[in-house]
Amino acid sequence: MASIEDILKQAKPRERTVMVCIRGDLAGEAERLTDELAKVSEDWEPSDLTEEHPGRTIAARLKAVREQTRGAEVPFTLRYIGDRAYSDLLAAHPSGDDSQAFNSDTFPKALVAASCVDPVMTEDQATAQFEKLNQGEIKRLFDAAWDVHNSSEIVPFSLAASALLAALGGES
Repeated sequence: MASIEDILKQAKPRERTVMVCIRGDLAGEAERLTDELAKVSEDWEPSDLTEEHPGRTIAARLKAVREQTRGAEVPFTLRYIGDRAYSDLLAAHPSGDDSQAFNSDTFPKALVAASCVDPVMTEDQATAQFEKLNQGEIKRLFDAAWDVHNSSEIVPFSLAASALLAALGGES
């Protein structure tokens, strides 16, 4: 059986990297084009057999915008900051409501700033970033920061990944 010293030498803080789209304008354009494509697909009737469906042009534009959106995703790596630092951070952002563990206005920014190791950011920079990102992207960052501090789950190897490995001749 391994000694606690051996275990501690092997222990590494939990990390998680998430992709965050920093171009909300592109994400909004993709949503607009998706809606436009759905509408034209429902409403369009050709005047003759040679008329091209307007959805082709919209779909091509949508594909281009989706590629631009993927290009506008930036990786953020968050790492567990340790029990004492996490406890201190929670204590520094108390909720005025006894049913809440922390101040929901200040703690998410502080946790993201404290746990983001790439890119490194200050709490002021996290606050500025939260002003530019939509709530979905903010939630993605905060959820990743929360998970590295609170989750004990190991993401199961999905059946799809297992099937892909098997198809590629790897082990499943």
